[in-house]
Amino acid sequence: MNNRASKQTRFQPRLALTSIALAAMAVANGAAAQEAAMQRIEVTGSSIKRLANEEALPVTSIKAEEFTQRGMTTLADVMMALPQSASLAPSNAGSGTNINLRGLGVNRTLVLLNGRRLANEAISAGYANLDVIPFSALQRVEILRDGASSLYGSDAIGGVVNFITRKEFEGVQVTGQYVTPERKGGGDERRATLTFGKGSLNRDGWSAYATVDFHDRSRLAAKDRAEFSSDELLASLGRPRTLGSGGYAMPANFTTAANKNAQNPYAATCAEPYSTIGAKNTCTLNSNEYGTALYENEQISFYARAAKQISEDHTFTVEYTRGQSYIISARNPTQSVAVNGKAALLPSTSKWYPGNSGGVPAVAGLSGEPLTVTWSVADYGLAAQKDKQVNQRLAFVDEGRFGEWDYRGGLVIGLSDRENFYQNGFFRGQGIIDGLASGALNPFGLQDQAGRDYLASISVDGMKNRDSRTTYKGLDFSASRSLFAMAGGDAAIALGADIHRETTRDDKLAIQNEVQYLNSTASHGEGARNVYALYAEMDLPVTKTLNVNLAVRDDYFSDFGNTVNPKVSFRWEPSKTVMFRGSANTGFRAPTLFDAYGFRLPGATGKTSARWDDPVLCPGGTPGVTGTGTALPGYVSSEVCNVQLPKQNGSNASLKPEKSKGYTLGVVVEPTKSLTMSFDYWNIRMKDMLANLPEQVYFLDPAKYASLFVRNADGTLAYINNTTMNLGGQKAAGIDVSATYRFPRSAYGDFKVELDGTYLTQFDNQLFPGEEWVNNVGRFGAASNGTTSSFPIITYRWKHVLKLSWAQGDWTAQATQNYNSKYEDQNLVAQQYWRDINSYKPWNLTVGYKGFKNTQLTFGITNVFDSAPPVTNHSGYSFGYLSSAASPIGRAYNLRATYTF
Repeated sequence: MNNRASKQTRFQPRLALTSIALAAMAVANGAAAQEAAMQRIEVTGSSIKRLANEEALPVTSIKAEEFTQRGMTTLADVMMALPQSASLAPSNAGSGTNINLRGLGVNRTLVLLNGRRLANEAISAGYANLDVIPFSALQRVEILRDGASSLYGSDAIGGVVNFITRKEFEGVQVTGQYVTPERKGGGDERRATLTFGKGSLNRDGWSAYATVDFHDRSRLAAKDRAEFSSDELLASLGRPRTLGSGGYAMPANFTTAANKNAQNPYAATCAEPYSTIGAKNTCTLNSNEYGTALYENEQISFYARAAKQISEDHTFTVEYTRGQSYIISARNPTQSVAVNGKAALLPSTSKWYPGNSGGVPAVAGLSGEPLTVTWSVADYGLAAQKDKQVNQRLAFVDEGRFGEWDYRGGLVIGLSDRENFYQNGFFRGQGIIDGLASGALNPFGLQDQAGRDYLASISVDGMKNRDSRTTYKGLDFSASRSLFAMAGGDAAIALGADIHRETTRDDKLAIQNEVQYLNSTASHGEGARNVYALYAEMDLPVTKTLNVNLAVRDDYFSDFGNTVNPKVSFRWEPSKTVMFRGSANTGFRAPTLFDAYGFRLPGATGKTSARWDDPVLCPGGTPGVTGTGTALPGYVSSEVCNVQLPKQNGSNASLKPEKSKGYTLGVVVEPTKSLTMSFDYWNIRMKDMLANLPEQVYFLDPAKYASLFVRNADGTLAYINNTTMNLGGQKAAGIDVSATYRFPRSAYGDFKVELDGTYLTQFDNQLFPGEEWVNNVGRFGAASNGTTSSFPIITYRWKHVLKLSWAQGDWTAQATQNYNSKYEDQNLVAQQYWRDINSYKPWNLTVGYKGFKNTQLTFGITNVFDSAPPVTNHSGYSFGYLSSAASPIGRAYNLRATYTF
């Protein structure tokens, strides 16, 4: 082995963990024969083959066996634990699991499967849903933490995540896994996988295998973890349930034309458990009874791969992926909302009118005038929707050698479908209005048999309400060869082309016009774009210690024109124990197909996630602090104060692309053979950032953003404009820290400690050009998480994964801590309730045994010390704890068994 290879082996303990072998663009290197003792592979972000530990770019690699050792059961667990990720937990998101590197938004993280793109999730059309990726087929997950890849796409501003499947498998393998929480309720998980294959490419000239993976999780109700959202806890946060009065409840609250103060004939009792006693003689819906801590979901994936060695220098591969997932998302029972401007009225002729024959107590002051009722239809329980996604991909890959050139070509056909159904508890709004008018429906109690029959007649349960599809068709080709000798080795060049077409279609079906509860109407949006790209890369081993890599990518978007983005990186090893590395790049991201071509409706398309005071009709309160205003005379407090307000989202025809500049600078040190450390500083600047404004921005300064409050002629609020916009910019920077220490081998086994963390030094938002920059390190951000959520991005000052592992003989064990530092709460409450959210640091423990023939057993405890999720006063988290960043399950036990035939 030559001197260069010998030097590199000194970095093997750590850098082997962070190397990546993307199945991207294969490249020959003239020095390969001289370095046969060490395999040269493709490295993330590069088309040039090199030694696995020669990379100049910061990369994190997580092997599949690490998922088991860390007690992970889904890719959501993987993404939530990644220190460089600010991902939201998918517990309450029909869109599924996504990843948000650097906190820059899910649309800026590029997800690949074996080095190539998938069709994006079908509604937002801007990112891949990880739930459809075949978990059991994975060999490793690799994360390029350096953004704006010249090889994979200049839109990867936050970074690249590549899911790499195993290349072949022989035999039959069955795995079963069960996770059960220690406390009663739901949240238990089940997994079953079957993998089978035959053949070896090296031995037989062909190989083929397939795997099927099933996983599901049951619903965990909020009442099963009632201590996390108790009245006492919410009151201590400044968000008591009795903050407001009236609103939709069962029994219903009511007003009259002459008296806009809400009343309730059962205000003294309020029919527990459906409602609780509110303020001012009213009832409020019991959120603990209807709340969902974790939604029910299910994932089924299939992956098959076959490869044929056509000749010594020519291999052809086919792979097919099909992932299917669904989430049952639940919300409060259907409400008797207005239909075409006509409120739900209970006439005096109804037997359910207070004091009539139905037995509803009389209310003093009523003289037969119609009652406007705000009623929650409790008889069917939760209003639930089923959000189903199916993602398929067929890939053909041909690679080989032609003369002095290595080449690689691929064709990818991807299809992503998403359907939404009314699962349970939804009714036609006009039917509710008519049923109240006729006396068929009782708004003050559970229905009699006639009422139940009537509800069944106006139910829409089981009907599809939305149908969406995205497609991706891509063709890529690259070729590479060595060029000429340099002091450090042979220079190499890679040239490539990438052509792909993306389409989107999103249909909200006509039935949505009849189900007014969701405040959504039928719509249609569709669009397409073609992208043509050329890229080149040159690898220059200037000396035996200095390597420079130059790359450039030229993209042409059929709808947004041309952009050229270069990238340069270096690796310098001045001594045996120190290596420096760095890179610089520019990025360009066009609006997603949804942002540019999604539905556009003239009115409201939904409601705010949190409750707010209308700043015009419920004035006088503390800006941003809900429930502190007072309704103007003539307006019902429960309709304009402390209420979910109408908002408009959808596409925006005036959007323009966003641009970025970024760089990294790092050092890897190995002071001893047992200890390796790396420190990488990263810095990203963006302008014209595409995002939604978080809801609190509107209410903290409503005068400044008055133009975004669109009002009807009578002054009532039509909607808040919450469509995607080009905001001002983003400045983000931090330091990635990694360290590995292997203890000297002893009679007690092999011990190892690993730390992987990120320290955030800057995270500044500028909402609009020319405005001030706002520091958001360690607090809720001033920009939202892309088009998937109106919640602000959470930016931890420090986040890490700490692993303590042990192995001896057939036994292994690992303790893992996932740590998120404390940060400032939203604090849109009275000042005496301002607070910080405590750090969250659960530990997981797993023990593995492989002493039985053909069998591997793993037992794990998740959240060993039963750490409670951190509580928050954020108005969007109705259960008082941070459901987007922590699990409410508590301590859980995990048993996994794998048998290989």
